[in-house]
Amino acid sequence: MTSIGEALVQGLKARGVEVVFGIPGVHTIELYRGLPNSGIRHVTPRHEGSAVFMADGYARVSGKPGVAFVITGPGVTNALTPMGQARADSVPVLVVAGVNAVATQGKGLGFLHEMPDQLGLVRKLALLATEIRGAGDLAPALDGAFEALTEGRGGPVLVQVPTDVMPLPCPAQPAAKALAAPVVAEGLADAAARLSAARRVVILAGGGAKAAGAALQAVAERLDAPVVQTTNARGLMHAHALVVPASPSLQAVRELIAAADVIFAIGTEFGPTDYDMYGRGNFPDTRAMIRIDVDADQLDRHPAALTLCGDAGATLAALLPFLAQAKADGAARAAAVRTAAQAELTEDMRHQLTMLEAIRAALPRALIVGDSTQPVYAGNLYYDHDRPGGWFNAATGFGSLGYGPPAALGAAIAAPGVPVVCLTGDGGLQFSLAELLTAVDEALDVTFVVWNNAGYREIAQAMEAAGTDVIGCDPTPPLFEPLAAACRMPFARVHDTPEALRAALAASRTGPRMIEVTVR
Repeated sequence: MTSIGEALVQGLKARGVEVVFGIPGVHTIELYRGLPNSGIRHVTPRHEGSAVFMADGYARVSGKPGVAFVITGPGVTNALTPMGQARADSVPVLVVAGVNAVATQGKGLGFLHEMPDQLGLVRKLALLATEIRGAGDLAPALDGAFEALTEGRGGPVLVQVPTDVMPLPCPAQPAAKALAAPVVAEGLADAAARLSAARRVVILAGGGAKAAGAALQAVAERLDAPVVQTTNARGLMHAHALVVPASPSLQAVRELIAAADVIFAIGTEFGPTDYDMYGRGNFPDTRAMIRIDVDADQLDRHPAALTLCGDAGATLAALLPFLAQAKADGAARAAAVRTAAQAELTEDMRHQLTMLEAIRAALPRALIVGDSTQPVYAGNLYYDHDRPGGWFNAATGFGSLGYGPPAALGAAIAAPGVPVVCLTGDGGLQFSLAELLTAVDEALDVTFVVWNNAGYREIAQAMEAAGTDVIGCDPTPPLFEPLAAACRMPFARVHDTPEALRAALAASRTGPRMIEVTVR
């Protein structure tokens, strides 16, 4: 008879899982028994944290939950940081973990990988954390996990199975519970009346709108409204006359918002790393806004005149027929704020934007997956990407260093044939250097663009601005050319000019490669 561990893998397959990222261990052997005949691809990273970051990148690009297998104890604690990133950015990531035998849990007996309360630890972070104690728990646990992952904002979920439960016999399981259809919010007529009566609507689009591009554009054009994008909405409406691909932290964008007679916020949580990056306060009053979000709890966190609880795409599409066509100089307002927002950037930032534009020109519609490095920070302030969902990074929200390389690999697996650029710094890359070899093992089309400024330059500048001595910001970077050779991948070194970077990116190749950008 099939074991519970094997049946769990079958249950994942039945729920649409195609890839699992993980490192096997003695506490998960019974999970791995079910993989060879499942049709699920297994990818082996070099660290459990990278496994979950890969699942994160895969989920953002595929639109489906990413799945990671980790061992008991240290596997789970290594997974906590990427689970925190997934929670901050509402990314559906399922972590399947082993745990010690039922009778030993919480006893402090010194078993391998023992923790006082593994489930209790994760429950503080995950949307849902549950344990399977027998065959009867399996289907409800998986149904509950996928409901949490897909119905709402999304985030990390943990399912753990004790080592003595995994090999137990498991009868045939019921069919997977059907997932709910996207919810259309109520109150559309009231929202349409308010929006149609307005003369200067401004739309704020967040990560919750990134799958709603067509509906968002149609509504924006009907309202003749500029669309301000947070980091996770970049790539929507590329080069459109109404788009404002700039951070609401910039003063010019704030002035646009302040001048609106109706603010229409779609799928955005108003987090400070998007809306008040410089800690200035005094953000325009949004209490009269209309707001769409799939999460009722999120809607309760900020006062609004009208809240619409539902899926962004489905709700916008349903709202469109109720809206009157407006003429509100939206394109002129958007153009003016684009110019003013760019003028606020420092000379270095504007130069870094030319480097991002070089990447976009050399590799159209690529996925650019970033770590916390200078050109990523500049791009988060102002950058218009040419692919919906094609610009994402860990430099906002939770802000995990080392995110970029593994997340880029997950993105590449989710979108075969699409070029992927991992934009990382020399400091950040050292958090997850080993995943270069995972890219080689999987023959992934990922270009690692390493912004080498010989340390943590962004942090050093912040310390200087605060009037404190710069300490701890100059870790020695590796020699990247021999490092690339050791990882069996092509290498190029360029100075930080857009022409040099574009030429290096345009060179033909297959599989992973590294381009080091030496910063002046």
